[in-house]
Amino acid sequence: MAVNTEIAYAELDHLFLDPMNPRLGREDTGPNVTQERVLELMKEWRLDELAVSFVESGFWPQEALLVVQEKLYGKDALIVVEGNRRLAALKHLRDAVRGRPASKKWADIANLRQLPPKLFARVPYIMVDTRKDIEAFLGFRHVTGIEQWKPAEKAEYIAKLIDERNMSYEEVMRKIGSKTPAVRHHYIAYRLLRQMEGREDISIKHVEQEFSVLYLSLRTQGSQSYLQIDMLAEPNQAKRPVPVKRQKALSNYARWLFGDDKTPPLFTDSRLVDRFGSILESEEAIEYLERTPNPNFEVAYRLAGGDEPETVNLINQAADNIELALTKAHLFKKSKKIQKAVERLGSDAIQLLRIFPDILERAKVD
Repeated sequence: MAVNTEIAYAELDHLFLDPMNPRLGREDTGPNVTQERVLELMKEWRLDELAVSFVESGFWPQEALLVVQEKLYGKDALIVVEGNRRLAALKHLRDAVRGRPASKKWADIANLRQLPPKLFARVPYIMVDTRKDIEAFLGFRHVTGIEQWKPAEKAEYIAKLIDERNMSYEEVMRKIGSKTPAVRHHYIAYRLLRQMEGREDISIKHVEQEFSVLYLSLRTQGSQSYLQIDMLAEPNQAKRPVPVKRQKALSNYARWLFGDDKTPPLFTDSRLVDRFGSILESEEAIEYLERTPNPNFEVAYRLAGGDEPETVNLINQAADNIELALTKAHLFKKSKKIQKAVERLGSDAIQLLRIFPDILERAKVD
């Protein structure tokens, strides 16, 4: 890896935030995104925590920024590829010191105590030849390491390695220290997102905001079957995961899962993703969803027989408890409390048996 082993120093104004940082979001990355816009997009990244550390202890050389020299806005520039939060925190802190705080919180931070000398004049960094040289470090740190990206950011990074570097799943796995199935899953989920972008009847902004739900949904057999996605496909076969004949199904899937400007999603609790997968395994439930302008999740789930496993579990739990009670009930034949509980149990059991007359008849015979 072509990474300089010596720490260099630069004035704050000579270091630039990376407008290609995938954490900014796909719609907000590009060489023409201004520094002001990048800083605005980073305002929710807990920058104040870093700023307090800088005020208290300065900028430790061992936390040096990783920098590449590239063309930016038509000029050669030192672009921070790793360490954008630290750089953004410094920029906000300096603005606060100069009387232009982004908020009262920043004004308070700037007034905590006297700043370490040359905090803005000597920012430590390490020069890296190219972005490619730093990819392995970024991949481990942010995809599987201690500062993990969100699912959408991981997926975009993995897709970049596969689509632009022509890497296989296994090569990406070795590079970032993840498992091959996880790499494949992230890649196919990202390619599905890109496939959705090409359809006018899909509100892509809603999909992007809930990418983690898309990722989770693809774990279910129902989603895979409904969309006819091969989750074992190699990259050259997975660039367009959903076949042409299932494009209408793709639009339905996106509307049910994410909604659009006119229609809310079928559900909003991500814990229901597995139930949604069960719905997509039922022809009757799918028919209901496809014919109904504003379908109801619970209705679809019942049509899919979704309540059956839960009902079976409840009955089995009751049977287990009765069997346990039978080992001790004979010791308390005269107990009024036991008798009342048994009366309640018997009444409920008879009602349940009447739902299944054949079983009730066999019980009478026995």
